[in-house]
Amino acid sequence: MTSPAWLTVLTTTDSEEKAHALAQGAVEARLAACAQISAPVTSVYRWQDAIETTEEWQVLFKTTAERYDELEEHLRAAHDYETPEIIAMPVVRGSAGYLAWLSSETAPITAL
Repeated sequence: MTSPAWLTVLTTTDSEEKAHALAQGAVEARLAACAQISAPVTSVYRWQDAIETTEEWQVLFKTTAERYDELEEHLRAAHDYETPEIIAMPVVRGSAGYLAWLSSETAPITAL
């Protein structure tokens, strides 16, 4: 079975400004065609043997499987969390026009 060609990649961060910076950087680098920032969400998780509750901003990146490794590397470098959440979810189906646009916007630019 082949991997899906398109992905939605999720991360979270602790401020709206950081979410915008992550989104802007990924789109500028053509690692994502689009990034959507959700209003604050409440995250409850275990970290260093304690239960934490934190307000975070969720960022969804629309990309291709081909660009995933570079996007993950970019997010790890740009993120200030020790262990950032970076999860890829396959896009099983979508409108042909949207998926073509997504592929076009994330295609690596080749030098002439």
